[in-house]
Amino acid sequence: MLYDLFIEIIGSIKRNKLRSAATGFAVTSGIFLLIVLLGAGNGVIHTLENNVGTLALDAVYVYPGFTSSAYQGYSKEQRVQINESDGELAQKVAPDNIKNYTAQFSTSVTARTEDEKKLSTNLAGVGPIFHEMMGLQVVKGRFLNEIDMKENRRVAILSETMVERLYSKNANVIGHYLTIDGSMYQIVGILKDNNSEYTQEILVPQTTLRLIYNRNKEADIIVMKTKGLEQSPAFEAFEAIYRKAMALKHNFSPDDTQAIYVDGGSSQAEMMDTAFGLIRSSFWFLGILTLLSGVTGVSNIMLISVKERTHEFGIRKALGAKPWQIILMVILESVLITTIFGYIGMLLGIVFCQWMDASVGGSTMDIGVESIQYFQDPTVGLDICIEATIIMIVAGAIAGFFPARKAAHIKPIEALQAR
Repeated sequence: MLYDLFIEIIGSIKRNKLRSAATGFAVTSGIFLLIVLLGAGNGVIHTLENNVGTLALDAVYVYPGFTSSAYQGYSKEQRVQINESDGELAQKVAPDNIKNYTAQFSTSVTARTEDEKKLSTNLAGVGPIFHEMMGLQVVKGRFLNEIDMKENRRVAILSETMVERLYSKNANVIGHYLTIDGSMYQIVGILKDNNSEYTQEILVPQTTLRLIYNRNKEADIIVMKTKGLEQSPAFEAFEAIYRKAMALKHNFSPDDTQAIYVDGGSSQAEMMDTAFGLIRSSFWFLGILTLLSGVTGVSNIMLISVKERTHEFGIRKALGAKPWQIILMVILESVLITTIFGYIGMLLGIVFCQWMDASVGGSTMDIGVESIQYFQDPTVGLDICIEATIIMIVAGAIAGFFPARKAAHIKPIEALQAR
């Protein structure tokens, strides 16, 4: 029965080639634009994901701020000075949540190679466990160690990005010397790029930076490796306890949220997921609106088809056809037209996305001393193709339902008299 019905639908489509083609063009263009929009949306999302770096979801960062209110004899707008002992304080108040900690000291510098190539960049003084805490991978040489710290050694760690800017891509610079603000540093390690901010900096022992630049124990950032704080409720509970302990130690109000800033990788990830979700939803919304115009065209064409075939439906009902059989035939014809031409649009959209990826995907743009890649991998995956297929089938069924309902209510006598 279904085979016979399918043959009848194919025959109807063949008899009305121009009408079917006009209907199909609207569907093809709608699905094509939907796929292209979703591919472009993926390009934007992949660009943001790669250029913000790999988030350490188990890391918590503490930044100094300024008091926003007077407290216990201290005036407002006093700078809070944090130091490495504040990491130890976190371990005391939340021993089950803090694995280890380290301090980071930073300053702007000018680096110069042996062949006098200069680069203005940032110098970060860190500890030996920093690369493990931040997920930094050493691809050549070694990272900083305790002896470097104890002896205030002038050794430096570069990323692959920094090597390319200062020397050349894949240059073997281990053992070479780099002049930073007049001081000679030996390069002892190369980090793999992970698009984090640390691939744009030169890393040195924190004790060396503090000695050369006459920095006291005041740190720019305290980084803590945590456990059990990946979800917002747990992180918020820890922040409340830690902020209260820091307020007591540094003499600021526990309610002063501007005195220190406590930021967790989980909160950053949640904000990014929300932003990416909004981007995806926006592109889906625009694509479906475009597709709806094609579906409306299908529905209108099917209404015309039903009117033209009024006499045929009358004969069918006179011969005993049930209303549901008429409805099924019209809906299946609508679904078939929508699906066939929809897949043509999907194929064209996938080809266009591949062309975008080959022509402009992953292009590099220079922004000052840095460069970023943009529009990375603007393509669609199998999941989107499956979702688009479901949308096409549902859209075709909806487009054909109302014309089919009208066809099912045609009275045989009136239909046989129709011309």
